[in-house]
Amino acid sequence: MRLVIIGGGILGTAHALAAVRRGHEVIQLEREVEARGATVRNFGLVWVSGRSAGELEITLRSRQLWEEIGGRVPGVGFRPAGSLTLVRTEAELAVAEAAATAATAAERGFELLDPDRVRALEPALRGKFLAGLHCSTDAAVESRQALPALRRYLDATGRYRFFAGTEARAVAGGTVTDDRGRRHTGDLVVVCPGASHSGLARELVGDMPVRRVRLQMMQTAPLGEDLTTAIADGDSFRYYPGYASDALDRLEAEESQSFVAARHRMQMLCVQRLHGGLTIGDTHEYEEPFAFDVDEAPYEYLTGVVEELLGRKLPPVVRRWAGVYSQSIDPAAIVTRVRADDAVWVVTGPGGRGMTLGPALGEETADLLNL
Repeated sequence: MRLVIIGGGILGTAHALAAVRRGHEVIQLEREVEARGATVRNFGLVWVSGRSAGELEITLRSRQLWEEIGGRVPGVGFRPAGSLTLVRTEAELAVAEAAATAATAAERGFELLDPDRVRALEPALRGKFLAGLHCSTDAAVESRQALPALRRYLDATGRYRFFAGTEARAVAGGTVTDDRGRRHTGDLVVVCPGASHSGLARELVGDMPVRRVRLQMMQTAPLGEDLTTAIADGDSFRYYPGYASDALDRLEAEESQSFVAARHRMQMLCVQRLHGGLTIGDTHEYEEPFAFDVDEAPYEYLTGVVEELLGRKLPPVVRRWAGVYSQSIDPAAIVTRVRADDAVWVVTGPGGRGMTLGPALGEETADLLNL
């Protein structure tokens, strides 16, 4: 078969990869010269630790696929680094203890470590914390270089063609007309619009059960030493269903977050890039219209948290940015798939899970469509 995929982000590219690996031909259109949305404005984390029990199977499958992809496409920068969620209060420690003894703890690779064992695993952590929840299955890829590397891999198959700077204007059956008047015809069209819920996506399927979420992040100059794992703080427990427990309910009832963290719905996640700098975030904003500028208070707060855990000053911040991703409104929905007609599907809304789940979601769509 021939597929036309609209959207050059991680979700569109994952669908292209799944189709090509099954022997099909793919034409992929991306309106920007290079994807510039949530796909590149993230941590590059393949985050098993916080996924709900109902999502664990597909998450572990995606983790397996990323490792396989990393073995064939080294440019994606896959590394099985694991993660440490560091707790600083007794209430957070209770949540970590509940997670480490939950029914899915072994599948996730959870182990609760005391400070000495944390520092043995991660010598760069010389600061203040009570314990660390280690997740051995978490991993990372290089979000800014993964898609170009995947496209080079796909192009080498001879069954893939990428049209950069090409906006799809109309879809009729299996034919896509772009902004230069060219017609791209396939047996199936898959539209992966990311956070662009209006325009072509709305014309095809109307209003979808998705919303947009805005975040702020930053990146430092090289740290000068290695972080062997990704790190998170106890506030991250609040944003991942995998940590649901009575202990989490008590933590949230205490309203123990700082004013800045609560106001900006913050968690601290930190991953070291291959160049040595740290990507640090993030915030959550759900009500539109979103501001066009970024707020400095979250950056100051995050800097303080990371410095407390590392026990040292951070190198200079060299980049700050905001990003917007698409999230399905139904908390039970991993992604939103809407059928426009027999030959056209719209797929969006994985939330902050696009990089984590992309390969498995592409594979799942291929199964659903009998590719």
